This record gives sequence, structure tokens and C-alpha cells, in this order.
Amino acid sequence: MVANYGPLRRLRVTQRAIERAMLGVSLRDQIRNEEIRRRTRVTDIAQRVTKLKWQWARLVARRTDGRWGLKVMEWRSRTCKRSVGRPPTRWTDDIRRVAGSRWRQAAQDCVLWNSLQKTYVQQWTSIG
Repeated sequence: MVANYGPLRRLRVTQRAIERAMLGVSLRDQIRNEEIRRRTRVTDIAQRVTKLKWQWARLVARRTDGRWGLKVMEWRSRTCKRSVGRPPTRWTDDIRRVAGSRWRQAAQDCVLWNSLQKTYVQQWTSIG
């Protein structure tokens, strides 16, 4: 469903390992991840990362001073060809999936953008 599932999964696994180490809990203890998260009261790394990406996309979309951020996000190669099969997703592909092709206009509306943020974060964090 989500292209960056691999890196996000690795972050989550690492976070769980750190939380288990903080509590001195082994995998053999068979304590659920939800219980460990409740005890440590640490924010889920997947939610934090996706929320920051969404906020940064809005910041870049609202800029009008011609900085590199938007140019890099919208960049297309001269050939406009991507690899055969399932090409790797671009940074803005998952943002477009939630906010639509006119995501830059949607970023101008604070209320709309914040409501879309909830959908975006939920999409990424409901994976596993």
C-alpha cells in the first residue's frame, strides 16, 4: 500500500527494541507492544515522521520566494521516463494520494490541510 514501508518498518522495529531495553524486557517475556508503549509513554516514530513530512510539504508549498525545496519536489527528468515495472515512488506521490493533484492549493487552506493530515498520518501508521 505505501511505498516507504521498508524504512518505516525498520524505524518501528528499532524503536520497539529501544523501548524493550529501557524497561529491561525480553522478547521471551511475551509482553505486548501496546503495553510496552503504554509503560514508556514514547511517541510512535511512524506518526512523528509522517506528521513532520506533511508539515514540511505545506511549508514548501506555501513559499513564494523561489527556494529550491519546491523545485526539487516537482522536478522531472528530461526524459520523463521511469523504470519498467513498478517504478519507485516520488516524494510527493503519497502526498498527492491524500491531497489530490492540486495539493499545493490545498496547502494554502489551513483547515483543509490539517484535516487531510489526520488521514495521511493514519494511512501510514495503520500498516503494522
